[in-house]
Amino acid sequence: MSGLDAKPARRGRPRSAETEQAILESAYAIMAAQGLAAASIDAIARDCGVSKMTIYKWWPSREALLIDAFLRQASSILPLPETGDPLTRLRKHAAAYVRALNGDFGKVQLAVISECIAGTGSAKIFSDRYLAMRRDVAVQIIRLGQQDNSIKASDPAGDLYDRIYGTLFYQYVFGFRTLTKDYAEKLVDAVLAEK
Repeated sequence: MSGLDAKPARRGRPRSAETEQAILESAYAIMAAQGLAAASIDAIARDCGVSKMTIYKWWPSREALLIDAFLRQASSILPLPETGDPLTRLRKHAAAYVRALNGDFGKVQLAVISECIAGTGSAKIFSDRYLAMRRDVAVQIIRLGQQDNSIKASDPAGDLYDRIYGTLFYQYVFGFRTLTKDYAEKLVDAVLAEK
């Protein structure tokens, strides 16, 4: 094999799952406790004891790092239940989303969306990396419920999903009501049980 055929040697140490986790946890904790402005690359590097170079090597921008930190937290506190009938799964998830919105998660979610809009002029990166995947899973759950008739609403599953989660997010952002578990579950029933 000639020198031209050989793969170039990889420079630097391989990405460590432990270090990556520490960076993401630090970024989320700083955003939750001190706000978005405090979550600079310098502050995150200091907090978790890594170099800024390591962070910049693994994430193309501060925005990408903050989104990944948020995504990691979202996947751990807001998993979509994998078993049970579709209506019950969605009730549980909507109630968990309300609980999360009423805590640090809600503040961080708004901050990350704001960062995406400020950085790129749109929330597309947030939508692509967070909403699209989660929306697709929930839409599939709604479709399953429509097929087994546990969900009576016949509108397109994506529209039904948007009515539930769009309503919850809108009401949270603008403070039109105090969001509760009971309200979230009743909203799911009202949207999905209608014919």
